[in-house]
Amino acid sequence: MVERENTLETRKTFKLPIHGFVHWKWSKLVMNVSLAVIVLIWLIPILMLFISSIRPIGDMLTTGWWSAFLHPGRFTLDNYKTVLSSKGIGGGFINSLIITIPSTILPIFIGALAAYPLSFYKFPGRKLLFVAIIAMQIVPLQTVLVPVLLTLKGIHLNGTFPGIWLAHTAFGLPLCIYLFHNYFAQLPYSLIEAAKIDGANNLKIFSILIAPMSKPVFASLAIFQFLWIWNDLLVAMVVLGNPALSPLTVRLTSLLGSLDAGWNIMTPAAFASMILPLIIFLAFQKYFVRGILAGAVKG
Repeated sequence: MVERENTLETRKTFKLPIHGFVHWKWSKLVMNVSLAVIVLIWLIPILMLFISSIRPIGDMLTTGWWSAFLHPGRFTLDNYKTVLSSKGIGGGFINSLIITIPSTILPIFIGALAAYPLSFYKFPGRKLLFVAIIAMQIVPLQTVLVPVLLTLKGIHLNGTFPGIWLAHTAFGLPLCIYLFHNYFAQLPYSLIEAAKIDGANNLKIFSILIAPMSKPVFASLAIFQFLWIWNDLLVAMVVLGNPALSPLTVRLTSLLGSLDAGWNIMTPAAFASMILPLIIFLAFQKYFVRGILAGAVKG
């Protein structure tokens, strides 16, 4: 009887790990299938846009995009030639770079410097200031466009590149400060104290110690800010108002209106505008996810 009980206990002991392993395998399978479905949901529209952009207009109007795989010999680049040969597209691409690069660097640099004292120093009104910064993220962008435009007009910067740099910097600073503050708060303060004992000042501590340790949040904010500004249409139309300085999004919008917005124009124009952001995001997506997750939770 005793031997039988021992045998049953031994079987139970071996069954539990097997049951847990099977449960883990099924959980992993469900997770992988779910992720695959999500990836397909995101990729199918992009694939549809690309396939449609290299099809003749006649095929677009008569058959679905998936039927293009049945006749791959009918693919054409004429749609892209029409868009790229249109007046102003090349200049719009250059203007987008001129607008996007400084508007990405400025709020990240200023936000990191502003988050440093908020994270490591105690001063009167520090918490109230941080709450105000968080509250700024709730304010809709559309409600402050007119005051921003009037302010830029008052200092004679409306319709200029520096003007839109300042506008995008102001709009991006609250999120930058918030994520930097939460990321810095997770860093051990003992490192700051050790650096001060060694005679390092605040600028040296930030540039040599804090900034290198914060690469994920720097990278994630750079990607987020770049993508948002590159795809911006509203701020560019309101703040610039100068056709010679308009970015790619504004010029593509004008192009669609002037050519009756045919599918043979809309699809290559849309895909051309998203190629650079797509490449940047795919190249640095691991930093984007790591930085957002690290900066979104206060330690």
